[in-house]
Amino acid sequence: MVEVTVTPQSSLADRPVQIRVRGLSPSQLVTLRAWLKDEQGECFQSRAFFRADGAGEVDPGLHAALGGSYTGVWPMGLLWFLQPDTLFRRLVKRDVAGSPFRVRLEVFDGISLGMEPREQLLGSCEAERWYVGPGVQRVPIREGRVRGALFLPP
Repeated sequence: MVEVTVTPQSSLADRPVQIRVRGLSPSQLVTLRAWLKDEQGECFQSRAFFRADGAGEVDPGLHAALGGSYTGVWPMGLLWFLQPDTLFRRLVKRDVAGSPFRVRLEVFDGISLGMEPREQLLGSCEAERWYVGPGVQRVPIREGRVRGALFLPP
C-alpha cells in the first residue's frame, strides 16, 4: 500500500515540511502532485516526476525531480511552485487568521500530465498551511491614509 505523508501535517506557511512517499516498487516512476483551491475557488497546482529509490520511497528533500513544475532537489518545491489553472491569477490568502490553505498531495503511477488525473491514483494526504499561529491577535490599523494590520504574539 502506498502512503503519502507530510510532517508536520499542520504548520505555519513559512515553516518547512517533509513530504514522503512510501510503499512504491524500487525504481518506480511516479508523479507527485500538490493542489489547493483558494478562497475564490481557483485551483493552483504543481507536479513533479520522481523515480523511487531502492526501498520504494520518494523524498523531494533527497531525491531530484526529473521534470514537471521544477527539476532538481527542492524539499518544498511542490508548495513553492504552485501555479494557477487560470492565467494571471495570484495565490493570495485574505482570511489569514480564520482558516488555513488545505493542500492536497497525491501520487500517481507513471508520468501524469493531465489537469485532472484520477485513473492511476496510488495515495494521497492533506496538509494545512496556516498564516497566523495560535493565540496571535490581529489588530486592524487605520490612521489617515495608512491601512494595515498589526499581529501581536500571545
